[in-house]
Amino acid sequence: MLWAALLSDPSPSCIEGLVVWGLQFTPRVAIVRSELGFAPAVLMELESSVRLFGGRRRLAARMRSESAELGATALSWATTGLGALALARGGVRHGFGAPLAQCLDALPLSSLDAVHQEAATLARLGCRTLGQVRVLPRAGLGRRFGAGLLEALDQAYGLRPETPVWEQLPERFHGRLELMARVETAPALMHGARRLLLQLCGWLAARCCGVTVFTLRWCHDGMRSRHVEDGGELTIRTAQPTRQIGHLGRLLTEHLARVELQAPVGELHLLADEVQPFEETPASLLPNERPDDEPLPLVLERMAARLGNARVLRPVLCEDHRPEWQVQWQPAQEALPRAGASWQGLPQPGFLLPQPVKLGINAAGQPLYHGALKLLSGPHRIEGGWWHRVQEADGSQHAVTAVRDYWVAQSEQAGVLWLYQTRLAHEGTAWYLHGFFA
Repeated sequence: MLWAALLSDPSPSCIEGLVVWGLQFTPRVAIVRSELGFAPAVLMELESSVRLFGGRRRLAARMRSESAELGATALSWATTGLGALALARGGVRHGFGAPLAQCLDALPLSSLDAVHQEAATLARLGCRTLGQVRVLPRAGLGRRFGAGLLEALDQAYGLRPETPVWEQLPERFHGRLELMARVETAPALMHGARRLLLQLCGWLAARCCGVTVFTLRWCHDGMRSRHVEDGGELTIRTAQPTRQIGHLGRLLTEHLARVELQAPVGELHLLADEVQPFEETPASLLPNERPDDEPLPLVLERMAARLGNARVLRPVLCEDHRPEWQVQWQPAQEALPRAGASWQGLPQPGFLLPQPVKLGINAAGQPLYHGALKLLSGPHRIEGGWWHRVQEADGSQHAVTAVRDYWVAQSEQAGVLWLYQTRLAHEGTAWYLHGFFA
């Protein structure tokens, strides 16, 4: 078995944050609170999760780095939960290959609560370490100190099973953090917000979800002016479900750079407003991109946060029969509409003119463009747009209706062209050049 013990800051928000974060690695997470004034601890049984997170050393390196940001003061490993806790209290970072009994024997009596309660009496017997207590006759220890001391020693050394109470993952995420000092600028809130984001990403991983909308709230200091509100908030939307701490942190940083605080901030809250099931990308022996490459949707989100939604646009396919309305530009963070298949199987030009060019006709009724054109295929009739209203500068509206017959034509000078002939009565019968085939 493999256990990890994290000593925590005594604040409830720190303990709860470590629990939520730890549940992404294993469902077996327990809180140990001491009645003797020792710092609370979080125990995690990780044996079944080692391979999933890349082996013991990679898992240990990740947990050591992230737990330090969350306020953990010590991290130790052992093959038992109480053994890991004793090592953490003794300031020993247990190696995976070292014998557990050898490590525990050298620890002071304060490493275990049940032993520390009898430290004065044990000291008079000449005991200073757990190893010295363990070599005393068991029958005498049991009669003098009770079964609790023997039970704690047996559980720490792996001679008796442990029965911790496992914590449950909350249904909704609401992280809270009281800042160590009052913060006066919005970008400086990112230091505390990252701590909450780590908890959020752990909660999302445990639920196999990604966040699409989250809110950061801040509470102003109680000594603020009476004209200032209690606090403020910032709601951020993502184009697709994600739980990447790096991307969420960069996105929040860009938004906070444009916020001006009305008063110093003393407390932060982070809420996951909308989450969706997260679809993992299957692993491939021949990946198309390096793991450290940032996907394009995440880059667009970060650019939109910095420049504004109206300045970062992308082309999207729309469900429309009219060619000039099939591709529209919209803010990159908006959801993509479902593209239609109006022209599926029909010829499409490589280049579409911004505005159709009206063509002349000869005496035989043929359209002219650098000479008479030869019609190759057609007509492909479209009709639509009666529902589409466009507002003019004077406030009036009119429908953008199109009733056309499209043709593919051949020009000796210009190559293959895309033409259409109008069918509406008010337009008359006329020919227009609308695109070129590459």
